[in-house]
Order: sequence, then structure tokens, then C-alpha cells
Amino acid sequence: MNNAVQIQSQTVALRPALRLVKTNKLSRDEWLEVRKHGIGSSDAAAAVGLNPYKSQLELWMEKTGRDAGLPKPDPNDTSAPVYWGTLLEPIVAASYTQQTGRKVRKVNAVLQHPDKPWMLANIDREVVGASDVQILECKTAGEFGARLWKEGVPEYIQLQVQHQLAVTGKQAADVAVLLCGQQLQIYRIQRDEPLIEKLMTLQAHFWHYVTHDIPPPADGTSSAANALQYLYPQDTGKQIDFSLDTQMSAIFTDLKEVRFQLDKYKLMEEELKQQIQQSMGDASKAIFETGSVSWKRSKDSIALDTKKLLADHPELLERYSITRPGSRRFLIS
Repeated sequence: MNNAVQIQSQTVALRPALRLVKTNKLSRDEWLEVRKHGIGSSDAAAAVGLNPYKSQLELWMEKTGRDAGLPKPDPNDTSAPVYWGTLLEPIVAASYTQQTGRKVRKVNAVLQHPDKPWMLANIDREVVGASDVQILECKTAGEFGARLWKEGVPEYIQLQVQHQLAVTGKQAADVAVLLCGQQLQIYRIQRDEPLIEKLMTLQAHFWHYVTHDIPPPADGTSSAANALQYLYPQDTGKQIDFSLDTQMSAIFTDLKEVRFQLDKYKLMEEELKQQIQQSMGDASKAIFETGSVSWKRSKDSIALDTKKLLADHPELLERYSITRPGSRRFLIS
């Protein structure tokens, strides 16, 4: 997928996007509501199962209005990446102009594909008066996120940009990313027609799940696990019999085998680790041909002995107790 950055596409006559709704007077909640009626550019990778942070199942819950209980980023939380991304977007755009000389302007509208009404897009900026590039996507990345940019534009962001090019009919976009608050890097992404065709086909398949109210399959990610906990928070006590279902029985057999292998390798891992520790003795670090390990004592910490505290002051339990909602546990027998 990384070759999407280099691929050059022939210029073809494409219909421009429709302006579905103006956003300059919409609240954030109203804007999010509009986005539920289609697949936006930031949804593009999740819709095809290639977003490392969001599964198809979680996205499906959002689009079908089942996401009320799902945790959501707080746009006013200064420790959240979404806060800094929003705050720094105009600074990234201004720095792009300063570095390239290209003028940009905001597009205050949700855009809609002229032929596929479920394809929506918000673009950060449009590039004005340039024949070789029409869209600017602004990104920020902290110390951890910057690692994803070592080999260029991450795949899920490439898909986001190709989605924008598909909706707008444009031919190229620049992605400007501010790394660790001090380094601006700019990448050019050309329209990739074969990739867009595949993207549209896969997104149409996902949108079928939405319009027919069918949950897409879980994919093993933490996002999907979290979605399942919120989708089915309570059990009824009912017992279901899969013993005659060959597909489900095969899945269960595979699960037991995987867990057996995990336990076996976990024991092997512990044994190898202990052999190294035994050979290190009281050394703090050991160097090998292919890497190194450290074995250091952490600093002492102070913890509250709640058991003793409540034994001495049982009245505190009633005064300061909170109820933590239970979650369903998955046990194999």
C-alpha cells in the first residue's frame, strides 16, 4: 500500500463533489450526527478493516447509533491527541504555506460523492491556484505516533486521502505532518484509480452491513473486543447449543489449540528468561549478539493497605465506596 505515495495516475475528467451540508455553523455533535449517514474520509480505513485504532465492528456501532456507551475522546482533554490535532491544524496549514509557498483555504462543508451518496468527506484545506495538487491534509504526531511515519505516510492515512480524492474528483493531495511539535514533513499522494476502485468496493460491502443492520465479523483487535462488551453487556442465563454446528465447533477447537500453544510458549518464554537471569546473577545488563536485556530493581513505592484501613475504620467503606459495573468474562471449560 505504501507505493500509493509514488503512483502517478492519468488525469481523467471526474465530477466534483456535492456539498452536502455547511459545517461552519454546526456544533461538533451535529457534525458527528451528519457523519453517521455515510462513510467519511476518517472512516475509510476502518470501513475496510485497516485502521489500527478502530475495527469495522466499532465503526458499525457508530453508524447504526449503537455507540452511546462506547468511550469517546474528549475534544477538550489536553492529554488527548484529538485535542492537539484540532488545535494545531491551522498552524500546520500555515507552516505548509510558509514552506511551500502554496496558498490554502478552509472548506466549510461535508462533501458527498456525486454518484455514491454514502461516501462523504471533510478536507482540512484546499490548495488554491496550484495545478499539481488540490488538497491538504494536516496531521500531528507525538513521540509514539511519529514512529508510524518512519517509512512515509501510514497506510490508514493513505486510504483516508485516497477516499478524499475519490469524493472530490481531485488528482493529488499533500499530507503535512508535524512530528513531535517541531518538524514539518510533507508527502505527495497522487490519485490511484485501481486503489480507489478497490476501496469503493470494500466500503460498499461495509455499508451493506450498516443498511441491513448486520454486524460485521469481529477481527481480534482490542477495538472489536471493546465493541462486543458494549454491544452485549448483559447475559440472559440462556444456554445455546453449537454441538451440531460444524463451523462453530471448528472455531472452538481452534481456540482451544491456540490457547494450548500459548500456554506452551509462555512456559518456554519463562524458562528461557530464567536461564538468562540465572546466568546474569546480580548484573544489571547483559549484551548478546542480537540485542541486550536489563534486569534492574525498581524504586520502592508506597501503597495504601486498604484491607488494614477498612479493618480499623469499617465506616469508611460505606462513605467512600463506589460501584464498578461488571463485565462479561469468557471462560473455557
